[in-house]
Amino acid sequence: MTDSRPVLAVTMGDPAGIGPEIAVRALVSPEVRAASRSLIVGDARVLEQALRFCGLSAPLNLVAGPEALADRDGTIDVFHLDCADPAALRMGEVQPLGGEAAYASIRAAIDLAMAGRIDGIATTPINKESLKAAKIPFIGHTEMFAEHTGARDEMTMFTISGLKIFFLTRHMSLLQACQQITQDRVAKGIDKSEKALRQLGIARPHLAVAALNPHGGEDGLFGREELDAIKPAIAAARAQGMQVSGPVPADSVFHMARIGRYDAVLSLYHDQGHIAAKMMDFEKTVSVTLGLPILRTSVDHGTAFDIAGTGRASAVSMIEAIKVAAEYAIRGVKLGDPVAQAAE
Repeated sequence: MTDSRPVLAVTMGDPAGIGPEIAVRALVSPEVRAASRSLIVGDARVLEQALRFCGLSAPLNLVAGPEALADRDGTIDVFHLDCADPAALRMGEVQPLGGEAAYASIRAAIDLAMAGRIDGIATTPINKESLKAAKIPFIGHTEMFAEHTGARDEMTMFTISGLKIFFLTRHMSLLQACQQITQDRVAKGIDKSEKALRQLGIARPHLAVAALNPHGGEDGLFGREELDAIKPAIAAARAQGMQVSGPVPADSVFHMARIGRYDAVLSLYHDQGHIAAKMMDFEKTVSVTLGLPILRTSVDHGTAFDIAGTGRASAVSMIEAIKVAAEYAIRGVKLGDPVAQAAE
């Protein structure tokens, strides 16, 4: 019988952080085994060390590619990269080796996905300072994936407890994010979000756009962004037949979406949506990158250098990220197409 479980790659992440630990914990999880055929892309020596940190005894099966997976209970398949000698690694610290190894793992996984050899990627945490120390010319995962897949207009979506949150802006200062709130950018964000929701199977999605200013700006008393940019963009979307509400004050919009009033929220800046999601359920928040020609999900937490090497890191978010990737892969969800069309 044909095995319908998708083949997924899990990146090692920064080897000085908790990425290797949560990756090995996840791949011996019955939930992950039931949902996917997965392998870790990274240095087998680091993963052996992670197993020791976690008190696990699962054997590693080194494979030349996803076509050679053992796919056995209690065994972890590894696409080995000679990229991070544990003897040279300082656990829990920013260092060039951490950035270099994390990038090597990500690049190899992207190559496998672009070649059609795997169905998707679930990523573990990387550290921006380690990337900088290694002179890697990217600030984060999304920028790497965009560059190496040729994506032109990528966008982040969180999925958490049935709620979906889209992000209009990501890694920039709050001042820069506020300056990016233009009618054109908000309009494009609404369009991308609405099309992505349709791709996810919601026939007529109801999207809420978060307000930028307190109380939605109070008709210009607390800023004009709502009047000059957000409301006109919403009006234009409604004129095209989209079901869009807002701007809804940020102190209530996520709660209202969670109880079912909206299918999703368009968050205007990084922390606006991140804080809401992590307050709902820190461990089960999963990040999905839209606008790529390949499927990519991720945990939504950092490298946790303070507990790296202790074996205390929870793999709940990693397991959820793999399960979401498996679900989307099985359903054939193509989250790259709507964004690419919007960019055109």
